[in-house]
Amino acid sequence: MSSTRPVDRRAELPGLLDAVEAAAPVDAVGVLARTLADMVGAADVTFLIADFSGDALIRFLSPAGGSIGADTDAVTTVPLSGSPHERALRSQHVQVVDGTDGVRVYAPVTDRGDALGVLELLMARTPTIGETKFIASAAHALAYVVIATRRHTDLFERGQRNLAFSLAGEIQRRLLPAAFTCEGAEFTLAGWLEPAHKIGGDTFDYSLERDALHLSISDAMGHMVRAAQLATLAVGSLRNTRRAGVGVIRQAADANDAILDYADGDEYVTALLIRIQLGTGAAHIVNAGHAAPFLVRDGTARALTFLPDLPFGMFRAVPYRVQDLRLLPGDRLVLVTDGMLERNAVNLDVIDALHGMQDLHPREVVHAFARAVLGATGGELLDDATVLCVDWYGRSEAGPDRTATAGATRDLASPPTPEH
Repeated sequence: MSSTRPVDRRAELPGLLDAVEAAAPVDAVGVLARTLADMVGAADVTFLIADFSGDALIRFLSPAGGSIGADTDAVTTVPLSGSPHERALRSQHVQVVDGTDGVRVYAPVTDRGDALGVLELLMARTPTIGETKFIASAAHALAYVVIATRRHTDLFERGQRNLAFSLAGEIQRRLLPAAFTCEGAEFTLAGWLEPAHKIGGDTFDYSLERDALHLSISDAMGHMVRAAQLATLAVGSLRNTRRAGVGVIRQAADANDAILDYADGDEYVTALLIRIQLGTGAAHIVNAGHAAPFLVRDGTARALTFLPDLPFGMFRAVPYRVQDLRLLPGDRLVLVTDGMLERNAVNLDVIDALHGMQDLHPREVVHAFARAVLGATGGELLDDATVLCVDWYGRSEAGPDRTATAGATRDLASPPTPEH
């Protein structure tokens, strides 16, 4: 008796990428869509890109395969809630749905957990197992195509904008990391910034090294362009010193000097700087006058107590100190700006909300917080509201020392210790 094994068509992926590589940057997504359609016999292939609200997708390709931005293309917004697109993104698996016009296939376009959008195909029949795997691989490849191609064109940026940006919003957007979500072996993180009508100077950032994860969240005083300029000084200084390989104390000290050197005398920036050792989960934290983070451990959420030092820009030679936290596998660390805690967000109980989000991916946690703060304020934010969520898995070889030391302080006046 002979058996027929399903054919895995992923070996055809190089041919798909060769077609994309030969195309101009502005045509790359369209070429991938048309080539994929030919390969699997789809009547139409459409890329829907995630918009900046986090709650909807925008059809980046017209049914004819042309890019958004052409005069003949109409921009179509697809709400995520309850849609097969949302199921594809949440499950990170291809969804196949029978419809009156044929079979719709929805494949997540993600890179390390960063949800860029969904690839949607219309087919006359249900795809084979091999075709489904190929479509999933093509969607994953599309994520890299988008990441590489958007360096050369504004089409993707324009396609994601459901509302016009102010100048302050444009500046603020450039200060944020290129990807809002990152999945690693030891952690998964996601960040989100919900801007106020008058931009309030919030930022978040992260960077991964071979042995450490750097996190920061900051809030510049004021609103609009001046706040964005002040945030630019702080973020630029923090990135410059971080990339020079110095520790969090030096990063804080140099950011303080930068604000004092270039900003007006009454301007300041609050911030949390965190360096987490990937091998042990030891987190070294500088609190420059910022709201304390939250920790979810063993199903219980609580606010951590970290003694605040002065914000950046208050005085020279501020003695910033490192405070320690040992993360355990299964921990969730959540950083917020005070926009999540402001008086008009009084109906948002962060700890209660965290208890209700324990089964969510960090990407979904930060979006849920954005929706919650908008609901609590009636959509009238007095200040930017920003959240950064880190799920910690750790390494199995980290060793037996799993003792938490939340809030333990090491003052710089104590005997010298190596800087973190």
